[in-house]
Formats: sequence, structure tokens, C-alpha cells
Amino acid sequence: PNKVNQISSNSIHSKRDNRSRKHNKYGFQLKPYNPEHKPPGSKDLVFLELSPGFCEKNPRLGIQGTHGRQCNETSYGVDGCDLMCCGRGFTPQEITVVERCHCTF
Repeated sequence: PNKVNQISSNSIHSKRDNRSRKHNKYGFQLKPYNPEHKPPGSKDLVFLELSPGFCEKNPRLGIQGTHGRQCNETSYGVDGCDLMCCGRGFTPQEITVVERCHCTF
């Protein structure tokens, strides 16, 4: 019984205080670039450098631009034409796919 008490008293959990933490374990606090946005949460992905634009063609970075992208005309999600084509408009194509079915009569 004495060893159990000794182990629990050495636990890091028993030595914590109840002060609220303002900084993370690295000693700094992340602030949003735009002050109107909420600060990032513990599960948010944070970029420390600006991301390249994917609307303009940039061969050096292997970015193709918007030309030739396939999008979903009816979607409001990330696969939707408004986002995929950077609001530049799009040309709808109707594609007919003929498949052999394995019907039995």
C-alpha cells in the first residue's frame, strides 16, 4: 500500500495547479491574421507561411491553374464550380457514359 501512495504522489497530475493557461507548451500564443476571426483551436491546422494561390498557373510550383479542372455544377462544397474555378465561370460539358450491364432475362 505504501508504494501505491508514493507513485500517485509523484504523478504530474497531482502537482498541477488550477491556473488557466494563456500559452501553449511552446511558450507563445497564436493570433489570427485577421482580428475579426476567432483564434485557432487545439485541433485546427495552422499555417505559418502564406499558401501559394491555386487559381493562377505557376509551373515552378507545379500549379496548373483553373483551366481544365472538373467540378460539380450543383455543389456548394469544395468540389463546386464556384470554388474550383475561383469564381471565373465555367463551361458545362455533358458526358454520356455507355456501360455494359450484366442483366439477366
